[in-house]
Amino acid sequence: MPVPDQISDASGAVLSIAVIDPDDPCRKEVAGALAGFQGTTVREFTSFPADLDDLPQMLEKRFDVVLIGIDSDPEYAFDVVESICAHNSTAVMVYSAQTQLELAIRFMRAGAREFLTVPLLRADIVGALARASIRRSAGCHGKRGGRRLFVFLRTLLIDFGLPLGDAAINLGMVSEYSTANALQDANRLDPNFLRSLLAKHSSGLCVLASPGEFSPVQPASDAIDKLLNVARQSFDYVVVDAGSRVDLRGTAVFDDSASIYLITQVGISELRNSNRLITQFFCARNRKLQIVLNRYTPQSLVLDEKQIAKALTRPANWKIPDDYATARRTQNTAKPVAMQDSPISKVIRKMARTACGLPANPEKKGFFLFRKSFWSSSKQARETAEAAEG
Repeated sequence: MPVPDQISDASGAVLSIAVIDPDDPCRKEVAGALAGFQGTTVREFTSFPADLDDLPQMLEKRFDVVLIGIDSDPEYAFDVVESICAHNSTAVMVYSAQTQLELAIRFMRAGAREFLTVPLLRADIVGALARASIRRSAGCHGKRGGRRLFVFLRTLLIDFGLPLGDAAINLGMVSEYSTANALQDANRLDPNFLRSLLAKHSSGLCVLASPGEFSPVQPASDAIDKLLNVARQSFDYVVVDAGSRVDLRGTAVFDDSASIYLITQVGISELRNSNRLITQFFCARNRKLQIVLNRYTPQSLVLDEKQIAKALTRPANWKIPDDYATARRTQNTAKPVAMQDSPISKVIRKMARTACGLPANPEKKGFFLFRKSFWSSSKQARETAEAAEG
C-alpha cells in the first residue's frame, strides 16, 4: 500500500512541528524527512533551553507536535519532555538511535506519545503524524463539550485467561510484560503506562498478554475496572479474552456496555453448559449477547437447528465452519486465521465488520458495474443479431 505524501485532518489544517535537538546532523535529517510531507510546517531548535523555565518562551508559538532528539543528553531531554507534558497539551514525541525498551518506557511514562527510532522510516512518520492530527482534531471538538477524547485508531486485545492464557503465543508473539503487571501496579495505570506494557503484532494489533508463569496474586475487581477504563480511553476497540472466567462477572468486563461473545460447540455437554450460562447470567442481555457456534458441521450433527436454538434459548448469531486444516496450520505457523483466505476467516471478517458497525459484506461496486456493462453489451449484440435476422 503506498504511503501518502500529505498529512492533514478533515479540515485540511496544517500540522505545525518543532524539532529540538542539539545534534545538528541528526536534527537536519529528521527535519528534512518531516518537511517532505505536504500539510506540515517544521521549525528547528538547535539546543535545549538553558533552564526549564525558559521552555514557555521558547515554544511561544503553539506547535501541534514537538519532536525531541534525546541522544545528546538523555537526562536533560527527559526533564524537557516531562516539563512540556506537564504544562502543555502539545503532542510530544522523541527519537533516538537506541532501541532499548527500558528507555522507550521511561520516556513514554514521562508523557511522550511516540518513541521513534532513527533513521526514521517513512511509514512510521506517517503513522505518528496522522495520530497527532487526529488527536488535534478530536481535541478541538472535545472543547465544546468539556471532555477529553483519546483516539489511537487501534485495537487492543487483553488476555484475561489467567493463568493459562495463550493469545500471545497463538499470534507468535513474545511479551516482556503481561496483564499481571498492569493489575499489580493498578495505582500507576494511565494511557502511557499501559502502552509501555503492550506488545504489538505485525498486523497493528496491540496485545496485553497473559503472564508466562503462574501468578500468586488474585487481581482485585477495582484493578480490573481501572485497566479496562484506561484501555477504553486509549483504544477504539478493546477485545477481552475471558476464557471461562465467569468470576469476572462483577467487573467491567461484563458491564452493560460490553458485547459478550459466548463461543460453544454443538455437543450435549457444551449446549447444556451454554444453557446454564445464558439463563443464569445473560438472559437479559438480548442483542448484547452474541452466540457463536464453533467447528460447525451441519451435515454431521445429531441435533437439528430447532433443538440447538431451544438449548441456547435463541438461534446462534454466528456459525464458524469446521476447517481442521486451516486451524492446524494457524497453530503451527502462528499466522492469524483472519489474515488467511479460508471458510473460517470469511466468517470472522463478517463478525469483525458487524462489531465495528459496518455491513457484514462489503459492497463490490466494481462487480456490479462490470455486470451492468456486460448485460448492456449482450443486449446490444442480441438486438443487432435480431435486426440482421429480420
